[in-house]
Amino acid sequence: MSENQSFNATIFLSKLVTQYAHLHRRTVGEHAEEYIKQLGIKTGEWIESFYCNPEDDWTVDRYAEVIVDLKNSIGGHFRISEINEDYAVVKATGCPFGEIVQDAPHLCMMTSSVFGGIAARKMGFGQVHLKKRIAMGDPGCEVVIYFKPAPKEDGIVYDNLPMSPSNGNPFIWEEETIQYLNDEMQKSDEMILSLLDELENLKAEVELLRNREGVK
Repeated sequence: MSENQSFNATIFLSKLVTQYAHLHRRTVGEHAEEYIKQLGIKTGEWIESFYCNPEDDWTVDRYAEVIVDLKNSIGGHFRISEINEDYAVVKATGCPFGEIVQDAPHLCMMTSSVFGGIAARKMGFGQVHLKKRIAMGDPGCEVVIYFKPAPKEDGIVYDNLPMSPSNGNPFIWEEETIQYLNDEMQKSDEMILSLLDELENLKAEVELLRNREGVK
């Protein structure tokens, strides 16, 4: 961190969140991204309430304006690079987490799921490709959001997302979402146990070979 950068609440919270995310990923592995994805989808729906009524229709221009504004409102430096009826491209020279995001690059899933979730709800479909990421050492971010299926392009698809009832709270988690995350965790635990069993079997085989060599 630069010696000229003063300590403040934003830096403190950014460090706290990125370190928690880093620790969480080390604990649960790649499934940490799924947790962030689900949180981002919910967060995006909550953010929409600051820009419109649930029944409002959006143009592609309105969509791009909103996703750039929401990022810049929380400390990012985003701008619209390209936009048409099929996709939008936004670029950034600064992340809301700052360079600290490199401590937990999988937090970029929050950008993907917020952008993709809003696209799915307001545009009917979203496919998000994080082409460049500050979190991965790139000098800036570049995000492409497709409003129609683009099977030849990379990206995570967001489609047919459930919406909270009118005046409802999007952060009231559905039981099926919690169950899904629990199931993923259980799969992860089972995989780890299976790997441990394989290691024990391998150790036993090595020990057996050593004993045979000793007999010779």
